[in-house]
Amino acid sequence: EEGKTLEFKENTSSLEKVIKTIIAFANTSGGVILIGIKDRTKEVIGLKNIIKEEEKLANSIADSITPTLIPNLQFLSYRKKDILMITVPHSLGPYYLKSKGYKKGIYIRLGSTNRIADDLIIEDIHRMKKHTSFDELPNFDLSTQDFDFSCIEEVFKAEGKKISKNNAFSLGLFVKHNNKQYLSNAAILLFEKNRTFYFPDAILRLGRFKGNTKSQIIDHLEIAFPLYECIDKCLFFIRRHTTYSAQFGNVKRKDISEYPEIVLREAITNAIVHSDYSMSGCNIQIAIFDDRIEITNPGGLPLGLRLEVALSGVSQLRNKIIGRIFKELKIIEQWGSGFGRMIDTCISQGINPPKIEELDRHFRITLFPRKAKMKVLLEYQKDIIVYLKKHKKISAKQAQKNWKVTSRTTSSRLKKMCDLGIIISLGTSPFD
Repeated sequence: EEGKTLEFKENTSSLEKVIKTIIAFANTSGGVILIGIKDRTKEVIGLKNIIKEEEKLANSIADSITPTLIPNLQFLSYRKKDILMITVPHSLGPYYLKSKGYKKGIYIRLGSTNRIADDLIIEDIHRMKKHTSFDELPNFDLSTQDFDFSCIEEVFKAEGKKISKNNAFSLGLFVKHNNKQYLSNAAILLFEKNRTFYFPDAILRLGRFKGNTKSQIIDHLEIAFPLYECIDKCLFFIRRHTTYSAQFGNVKRKDISEYPEIVLREAITNAIVHSDYSMSGCNIQIAIFDDRIEITNPGGLPLGLRLEVALSGVSQLRNKIIGRIFKELKIIEQWGSGFGRMIDTCISQGINPPKIEELDRHFRITLFPRKAKMKVLLEYQKDIIVYLKKHKKISAKQAQKNWKVTSRTTSSRLKKMCDLGIIISLGTSPFD
């Protein structure tokens, strides 16, 4: 299916749309465009004169996009039909359509659509070019002289660590600018007790809803404490609105939570560390339903990072300083281990694994309760899971080879596994 990194085009008759997609892919996470395939039916119709089409497209890319962008153009043959494949790498531009100008010609990819980048996205691209995150920036509304440093000292002392003001500079909590000293955005978010004065939307909203929809709310809570305190306060609210069962051993009774605490803690920590605090009007939200918990934070994946890469354990911090301090305070153990730990914990305890998804400019982790019926895998599905654990990914050709079935049966089985959420489809060519 078409998505953040894949698009089908029947031909190049709408050349500007192809160019916009190339720009959007380059500015977001890269991607692949296949020309010669109907986007609705996925029917491969091919191109009549692929050399002419390739030449026309190459000239248009050179004439229409700035700065210079050089995607890879490749000819494919599928059942005697020619397909033009455009592979666009992610690169720090920002790239834009000359005819639209800088402000209106920068496109990004959200889902399966191209959209004009707003000022926040453009600022994000420029920060990435400088290898700077939003939380590293100085906040000119609060100098170090107006801040009670003992707030930070007490937190580190509780972990058996000492911190000086010099350490605060090296950790990125304090920033020098024009011979003056300011708190970074991270320091305010993490330790300033009145942080919502500076970041009014940086609060966590929690709600317990009746049933499985948001039509009726039973209880709610807004958390505006310094970020390092928020995880435990969220867990307390969740415990209040989820159930426990008793397991009796030889000597003691053991209470079993509806949701494993290690999974909840990882999901909440992920939302706090990776939230985009530069976005206004958006909050971290935790919604508790009868059949699930949804934890949603503003900001999709950082530019250049794809979901399949993140799920493989690659970490790209949106907020470098917040992540560094969480590691110093032992809230985070190891970069990139969170998703894997959540999935492994759920599977080992017979719980459906979390659903992890990017929703335009938001990111969501959905957790399922212990009482939910675990998906029972069929033998052919188990074969693929075993292969994926070893090789991380599998092509349709390899799946067909493993199963020893027809290509049609292979496609049907893979689609069913995707629909059930057992695997994720990341096809980039008609052969996947």
